[in-house]
Amino acid sequence: MEILRTPDSRFQDLPGYPFAPHYTDVDGLRIHYVDEGDGPAVVLMHGEPSWSYLYRKMIPPLVDAGYRVLAPDLVGFGRSDKPAAVEDHTYARHVHWMLEWMRAVGAQGAVLFGQDWGGLIGLRMVAAEPARFERVAVANTGMPTGDQQMPDAFVAWQQFARGVSEFPVGAIVAGGTVGGLSEEEVAAYDAPFPDETFKAGPRVMPSLVPSTPDDPEASANRVAWQVLGAWAKPFLTLFSDSDPITAGGDRVFHKLVPGAAGQPHRTMTGGGHFLQEDVGGELAAALIGWMG
Repeated sequence: MEILRTPDSRFQDLPGYPFAPHYTDVDGLRIHYVDEGDGPAVVLMHGEPSWSYLYRKMIPPLVDAGYRVLAPDLVGFGRSDKPAAVEDHTYARHVHWMLEWMRAVGAQGAVLFGQDWGGLIGLRMVAAEPARFERVAVANTGMPTGDQQMPDAFVAWQQFARGVSEFPVGAIVAGGTVGGLSEEEVAAYDAPFPDETFKAGPRVMPSLVPSTPDDPEASANRVAWQVLGAWAKPFLTLFSDSDPITAGGDRVFHKLVPGAAGQPHRTMTGGGHFLQEDVGGELAAALIGWMG
């Protein structure tokens, strides 16, 4: 496996992101994560094609509320190492890498918050080790088994990611917000990727979502749903009102996860797919209030 590592110099002086880097090694890959504050652990899982920069507006209020905030960069993203071949990236490998990272950092009795692929991977982590988590919150995500037809917007996204000659990471994140991003913020999302050779992860992730019943990971997601179908601990949804890809996905969790009953679910008004950018402060406040 050829592994690329983004030079540290590309992460200097990013707007709103003063957090010291932390690293752990998993299978010869260096995984980066933010580790701020003390207290019960809150694990913030990002998705595609973002990185922990996405949580810069949420980390300080969570720390101020007395939590230890852990925000990893998925392998292939952010300051984590980047396998260079698209074949190196599989759904199962990403779950394995993040499970090993979680064990290494000692996140026990944790609250998981996952958005986009942070949910697809994070919920598999919960299913693998349910005793490690006390609560789960999700936003603009799902855990498809390939048994349901995917939205047209998602099919178009898969086709775009596979076929575009230059994958514009920062512009994609900006396009998934309601309020847009500054040039400096777009550049921060582009920072992990000096050139196209670093983008195997972002390019392939849309195609790794199980979209047919015989997908290699469809059966594993069905097993994970069995675990969630017995999950009685608190489970919260905080989906946004302006995401064409995941709209209505919160109702699936309400129906299938016992722990979702009676929880203060919210629709976050004014949030796009990357609602952490549009309503990050409100999102953090909702989590803090729910965690008590």
